[in-house]
Amino acid sequence: MPTSERTAAILVAAGRGLRAGSGGPKQYRSIGGQTVIFRAMEPFCRHPQVFAVQPVLNPDDMAMFIDAVSELRHAPPANGGATRQASVHAGLEALAGQRPDVVLIHDAARPFVTAALISRAIDAAGHTGAAVPAIPVTDTIKLVDGSGNVEATPERARLRIAQTPQAFRFDVILDAHRRAAREGRSDFTDDAALAEWAGLTVATFEGDPANMKLTTPEDFVREEARLASLLGDIRTGTGYDVHAFGDGDHLMICGVRVPHTSGFLAHSDGDVGLHALVDAILGALADGDIGSHFPPSDPEWKGAASDRFLKYAVDRVAARGGRIANLEVTLICERPKIGPLRDTMRGRIADITGLDISRVAVKATTSERLGFTGREEGIAATASATIRLPWST
Repeated sequence: MPTSERTAAILVAAGRGLRAGSGGPKQYRSIGGQTVIFRAMEPFCRHPQVFAVQPVLNPDDMAMFIDAVSELRHAPPANGGATRQASVHAGLEALAGQRPDVVLIHDAARPFVTAALISRAIDAAGHTGAAVPAIPVTDTIKLVDGSGNVEATPERARLRIAQTPQAFRFDVILDAHRRAAREGRSDFTDDAALAEWAGLTVATFEGDPANMKLTTPEDFVREEARLASLLGDIRTGTGYDVHAFGDGDHLMICGVRVPHTSGFLAHSDGDVGLHALVDAILGALADGDIGSHFPPSDPEWKGAASDRFLKYAVDRVAARGGRIANLEVTLICERPKIGPLRDTMRGRIADITGLDISRVAVKATTSERLGFTGREEGIAATASATIRLPWST
């Protein structure tokens, strides 16, 4: 395909996912520590040959969508229709003004699409004009009648399982969708079927067995287990931080503003709990310490909120394809009393990191009036982080 051709992608995310059980639309649920829609969308947003990503949503999901993909570049979402076909048509019309040469159409319920599969889709569209990723059928398939009786056994060698992203010349698939709308045809389950109806020859290219669609609760359980098995490099890091008291009327501890008779003497907000957690995560990654990433000499970090540092450390784990399994922080001080605020602090850390609160522990102890913490000159914190990384990193 000529390098001058422009490729756009449509992410179809307007469905309600009722077969996936309770918990809201499946595309906004978490799998492997990230939302399904983020996993499905990110490879297109990062792909060097894709200039525009067009999401198609149910309007009621806008807030969830923004929260899930805030880090990704994309076109303003289009409103989906009553069927998948109508939603794709809406996405195509939204892209028409940008005049792409090729369009890839992908289901948000397929969160394991890879850059390599996207590249194969782009190449296939350039060569054939209409192509779908497909994988061989390994089981014997039976054609049954309305009573459940076997009518025929199709030849397995000719059967394929179709996946997305399906790839087309943009003008051709847009014309096909417009024609179907004019003729009242709204029953196509994928764009390849619509293209076949419109008279196009649809080629296939190599799919990916891991690029499975999440449909049922069992699919989520299976894929969570598969992801966990891939993240077999389990690492633990520790962190330590201390800050002295100075003038002020409050302390920031584990992301929570705590009224106190003093403040922290610190370059940033002095949050010892979050600082210790950052060092623990970076330690597990063997990626330096908080001072090497956020030097105290840099005026940019003067008075900075420490949740920024913790979010940065979490993103470093995600960038390596990993996930955080557990975070623990111990605060050492005479005052303020941490016990009444323990769950508030756990909740705040969970919010910053995107972890379930069950994976966050906050503990507190005193030093029995010994040392600088015993004399109430400051607060110390220790922390540990357990992370899982792919073996390849």
